[in-house]
Amino acid sequence: MNTAVHNKLVSFIWSIADDCLRDVYVRGKYRDVILPMVVLRRLDTLLEPTKEAVMEELAFQRDEAGFTEWDENGLRDASGYVFYNISTWTLQRLHDTATNNQQILQANFEEYLNGFSPNVKEIIDKFKLKSQVRHMAAKDVLLNVLEKFTSSYINLTPFEKLDPEGRKLPPLSNLGMGYVFEELIRKFNEDNNEEAGEHFTPREVIDLMTHVIFDPIKDDLPPVMTIYDPACGSGGMLTESQNFIKDEEGEIRAKGDVYLFGKEINDETYAICKSDMMIKGNNPENIRVGSTLSTDEFAGKTFDFMLSNPPYGKSWASEQKYIKDGKDIIDPRFQITLRDYWGNEEPADATPRSSDGQLLFLMEMVNKMKPLDKSPRGSRVASVHNGSSLFTGDAGGGES
Repeated sequence: MNTAVHNKLVSFIWSIADDCLRDVYVRGKYRDVILPMVVLRRLDTLLEPTKEAVMEELAFQRDEAGFTEWDENGLRDASGYVFYNISTWTLQRLHDTATNNQQILQANFEEYLNGFSPNVKEIIDKFKLKSQVRHMAAKDVLLNVLEKFTSSYINLTPFEKLDPEGRKLPPLSNLGMGYVFEELIRKFNEDNNEEAGEHFTPREVIDLMTHVIFDPIKDDLPPVMTIYDPACGSGGMLTESQNFIKDEEGEIRAKGDVYLFGKEINDETYAICKSDMMIKGNNPENIRVGSTLSTDEFAGKTFDFMLSNPPYGKSWASEQKYIKDGKDIIDPRFQITLRDYWGNEEPADATPRSSDGQLLFLMEMVNKMKPLDKSPRGSRVASVHNGSSLFTGDAGGGES
């Protein structure tokens, strides 16, 4: 997208925090409002053109078909997306009908949030957006924030429009919206030192990994590609990988479909990642929440490419009951087969010491590799580690 337009949008959204939230939240908490509101506004603009069609479908299901439970497929078809909203509200209507009574605005806002489809409601819940709405209403800034996000001087829609002075505001594609969202995530992560590096891998590291994993086979990529990150955080590795191989001005310019899969244990970063998938038109249901080590969400599935920056130096003692029963391995992902001098095979425990689980994520990716007898290209894996596994563990232990 146009760099100037991108920077203007990011700067405007970034300024909302200073203009509206300075005395209401500590600086490190600005993201708790800004990120979910960006997601909400984008989804809202996508649904606006089909709002009437969704309401007609809802009326048909309720009044003519007599449904007691809504047919989600019909509502999705009416909206044109994998999500919908069945309330009578839009963010613009919430703003236009608002008075200075913050309690009424809060009630209307919550009614609007409750109208979303279950997949968006899950994101709203993970962001804890309703509690932020109540807090902003209590501090008399909810209308101010809403006014900023519905401003006619910025365009978060995929359609060209004019500002009040008649100047053209270019449309924002899904990819462009993704870039804006990623830049906001980056700025918040860098601004909030206590979280820097925890959920965010520097872009230059991701860039190196994408080159390492894709460049050697750039002329022999599969027609349909699957990419997986078992510790996906806010989804940076997944989306950057997709951007790298699909970029029309890049080195590869792949034409085939790319499907992204990931799992994240932290609720907020999961919500960010799933939002990013939804904003960019990827399938958000391929992103799962929870511990990768304790539950194999993608059991039996294999992937073409896997990239990850798993947590290192983090204990997995709380996960042991899902992986081991005493000395017996109960999760086959973390068990290997060893062959002795005479060619006899027997299973062996490959788990590392409980104080550092990074190798378990590597074993998860090895478990998801495609066998060569079924896929001649196999799978390619890039994973960031701190090197401690090279120097720890006893002979015969998991690390060795």
